[in-house]
Formats: sequence, structure tokens, C-alpha cells
Amino acid sequence: MSWFSKNIKPDTVGDDALLQRYRQTGDLSVLGQLYQQYMPLVYGVCLKYLKDEEQSKDAVMQIFEELIIKIHKHDVKQFRSWLFVLSRNFCLMQLRASKKNQTLSIDEVMEFPFVLHHNDDDAINNEAGIQQLEKCMQQLSPQQKQSVDLFYIKEKCYKEVADITGYTLNEVKSYIQNGKRNLKICLENSREQ
Repeated sequence: MSWFSKNIKPDTVGDDALLQRYRQTGDLSVLGQLYQQYMPLVYGVCLKYLKDEEQSKDAVMQIFEELIIKIHKHDVKQFRSWLFVLSRNFCLMQLRASKKNQTLSIDEVMEFPFVLHHNDDDAINNEAGIQQLEKCMQQLSPQQKQSVDLFYIKEKCYKEVADITGYTLNEVKSYIQNGKRNLKICLENSREQ
């Protein structure tokens, strides 16, 4: 796209006039003319945060769509500075949304998945392992036992465990982490005996 590399020098005096004209007429071509001057700036901000050219180009277009809505809600004194902040916030929200959508497999989280999965070749040892796991679960504190059971056995997410138990999210994470560690230690000790 050639407009990302154009060297258009923004006219800050003209910005106010174009902005005023857009607010009076609602003519998108006027807003487009104003925005076009700053597209290289917006693209640079997006590239800095998103670190992907195609995603940044898409973001430039999406920011223009947001601009259409938000320009009426805000009293913009300096368009360039305001647009920079709008662009940065948009990119940060994109990054935050992409982090929420990342997933982990249970094997990445669990240190002892072999105990919970049935293996026909070693059914006797597996049954003994499950019984030992149940004994070790009884040794956990009530908070750890409840949190580990809801998270691993009933497959609830951290937030659901917090909602069910009434513990804070940090407490739930701590109980699960400490419970998992205590189970691992207990299972290792029982194998050594």
C-alpha cells in the first residue's frame, strides 16, 4: 500500500479547520483527508506495538473506523497527539485480546499427567497410582484440595474456581500451585517407599 510510505507533511493549522469542517458536515472524505496525513504515524505506532506489517496495516484501517465514532465523543484540542494516544490504546487492546485467546495444553500445566490417564499396559500400577493420588489428596489443606479438585478433576478455570469457592483469584492460583507441588512430593515419596 503506497500511502504507508508517502511523505505527507501534516499541517497542524489545517487540522483544526478540517476537524471543524468534518464536525459540521459529517463528510467522511474530509475526515479521510485529515487522517491520511497521519497514516504513516499511525502505521508506525501500530508496527511498534504489534510487530507485524499486515496486522499493522489492518489496524490503521480499524483505527480510522474507531476515529469516526470517537471524534464526536471527545473534545480534541491537538489532533496529532490525540490520534497517537488513540492508536496506542487500540494496539494495546489488540495485544491484550490476543493474550486472552492463548491456550495451554493440560500437559504443559500438569507435572504428573501420567497418574490421571489410563494405560492398558500398566493397569495395575495405574490403579495403585490413582489410589495413592486419592490418599495424597486427603493430605492437602481443605482449600488446596477443593481448588485442585475443581481445577484438574472438574476442569474449571481459575475464575470459575474463584466463583465457586469464594476465594480470590490469587488465592485460587496459590492453592492450586501449592496443592500440585504437595501432591507431587507426596506421590514421589510414596514411590520411594
